[in-house]
Amino acid sequence: MTRLASAFAKPHPALVCFITAGDGDTAANLDALVAGGADVIELGMPFTDPMADGPAIQAANLRSLGGGTKTADVLRIATDFRARHPDVPLVLMGYANPMVRRGPEWFAEACTRAGVDAVICVDLAPEEDPDLGPALREAGISLVRLATPTTDASRLPTVLEGSSGFLYYVAVAGITGKQQAAIESIESNVSRIKRSTDLPIAVGFGVRTPEQAAEIARVADGVVVGSALVEIIAEHGANAPAKLRELSAALAAAVHEARN
Repeated sequence: MTRLASAFAKPHPALVCFITAGDGDTAANLDALVAGGADVIELGMPFTDPMADGPAIQAANLRSLGGGTKTADVLRIATDFRARHPDVPLVLMGYANPMVRRGPEWFAEACTRAGVDAVICVDLAPEEDPDLGPALREAGISLVRLATPTTDASRLPTVLEGSSGFLYYVAVAGITGKQQAAIESIESNVSRIKRSTDLPIAVGFGVRTPEQAAEIARVADGVVVGSALVEIIAEHGANAPAKLRELSAALAAAVHEARN
């Protein structure tokens, strides 16, 4: 069983925590999230035009790039994380340009060497799967696709084709961190999607508090939290790890106990 499969096979929903690589002391921040109880880590690859992200993660991208973070640095962070945490799934999340500019085979091989379990490429449509998907699958790395409230019955099979690891359900038709969908909408759409796939479904965009996370965890297989964690890094800098551990522990408790 893969690390991702194991994470979603636990007797409770999974907490998925996102931060941007190169923003602050990434190693210490990642360790704090794991210590707090994160089941899956999403590591953002900084990019100059993060079109799906709201102000908090946009600012994190700029801080990281301003500090000189390169793709090689992201892969080094991933490699070191894997050495420290051999059993925690690691997902790289980002945009196509840094992933394909040297060729998809290069990127897939680099991910394999770094111990990456899955990749989310925000701006790669299913129709563009040949640009990256075959190389990742050949390397045994999951390509996680995104579904949204506008992914209707005719579009969903295309999204699911070639997707693996889990399906990321974007709860709002907008950018990260700015709004939260009504739980009735999330429940309805998760239920609809589950009728078409056995993949675990993790819900993200707009989840900020343990209370919101628990509500979603009652209907989904996982909950993704990003902007609230990134804001802690922006506010607390070198003191962020303690605050990240505190929030991730509260989120983990809420998500893990949501169905009890």
